Amino acid sequence: MTKIAYLDCPTGIAGDMCLGALVDGGVPLDYLIEQLKKLGLDQEYQLNAQKVHRNGQTATQMYVGVVAEHTFAESHHSSSTHQGRHLPEIERLIQQANLPDRAERWSLQVFRQLAAAEGAVHGIAPERVHFHEVGAVDAIVDIVGTCLGLDWLEIEQLYCSALPTGGGTVTAAHGRLPVPTPAVLKLWEMRKVPIYSNGILKELVTPTGAAIATTLARDFGFPPAFQLERVGLGAGSRDLPIPNILRLWLGVIGWEETRREGDGETERRGDGEMGRWGDGESSGENELEQETIAILETQIDDLSPQAIGYTLESLLSVGALDVFTQAIAMKKSRPGILLTVLCHPQKVAACETVLWRETTTLGIRHRHQQRTILPREIHTVETPYGTVRVKVTRRTSIAPGGVLNAQPEYDDCAELARTHNKPWREIHQLALQAWETNWNREIVLNSSSF
Repeated sequence: MTKIAYLDCPTGIAGDMCLGALVDGGVPLDYLIEQLKKLGLDQEYQLNAQKVHRNGQTATQMYVGVVAEHTFAESHHSSSTHQGRHLPEIERLIQQANLPDRAERWSLQVFRQLAAAEGAVHGIAPERVHFHEVGAVDAIVDIVGTCLGLDWLEIEQLYCSALPTGGGTVTAAHGRLPVPTPAVLKLWEMRKVPIYSNGILKELVTPTGAAIATTLARDFGFPPAFQLERVGLGAGSRDLPIPNILRLWLGVIGWEETRREGDGETERRGDGEMGRWGDGESSGENELEQETIAILETQIDDLSPQAIGYTLESLLSVGALDVFTQAIAMKKSRPGILLTVLCHPQKVAACETVLWRETTTLGIRHRHQQRTILPREIHTVETPYGTVRVKVTRRTSIAPGGVLNAQPEYDDCAELARTHNKPWREIHQLALQAWETNWNREIVLNSSSF
């Protein structure tokens, strides 16, 4: 199974809301406290959780109380008393803390993403950014604590909803700023985040919350198809016209019901692969990935073939996995085409938008199906004319040595063929021969180690 989480953010996202949702979703508070002590900052703050009500709904609110001389105002942006830190200092704190591997890696990535955004806003290198609000101990606890919680829940894929813009102004270290703040806008721009206004003119997305979402989320928009198992509710600090709650949806994808041999009990089983967030590591070298895909279909009999070609390119550019057409006979004996789009469920809206905009269709059918995917690796090989990527699929239980297929990338071969005025087939064959030579050498080396 692939464990999945979806951040539903009707009133935005902040670091303390993420922590509250994770604790509400099952992460032990004591675990977070003990792990965060490894940062060496435990004398500067106290971490507490409390059940609160937001518009009649119960949620968990986290409090990071800075002690004694570190006392701070409630707002993340009231930073006149905050301790500032530069990125290298924060990185050292995290790297020396002996945190779980994924939590350490994700924490570093979140801070580096935030430093890149702040650096772009102020026109300086990321390592020279002097963090005010986000360098304070409460933000470090929020970010590292969130990464610890996601790791504890064994989340493999994280998704996030579109984010509300908020409005008004807020006081920050650089004076009074409009909402969304420049750092938040830059983070959204860097990830092309879908945004909208919910009519609430408050700061709804903080830099800390934006950095967590834009660094760790695999995609933004509607939730993917998955089996929901639990919901964690993290409360924001303000009362708003709608419940100020971040909702963390927890579940699995790629599951199937099977029977245990001998006892007849039903259990769930599935194969999954680590999502494309963090470093994109795989959950198993030869595991199959089972996922849900959406299939969109429409029949067209009154559109130029040139427009069809442009539509296929546009669909692939917005995230379609594959697009193809089939010749069909339609009503009134008109020749037409059946246009089929394969995409992840969260890309349905984007693909439908292309179909409405670029074709004359009056209706689009869609359904969901399960598909199983072989693990894929990209290798690079050197040919006399340049470098070519080779896509390799593996499955040890089927093929000797684990390799089922190896195919040089078409685009790489085509570019070299045009550059050197050589036949495409010659470049393709040279790349395949180079890969086979490397593969046979690897087999020999592995065999000699036993």
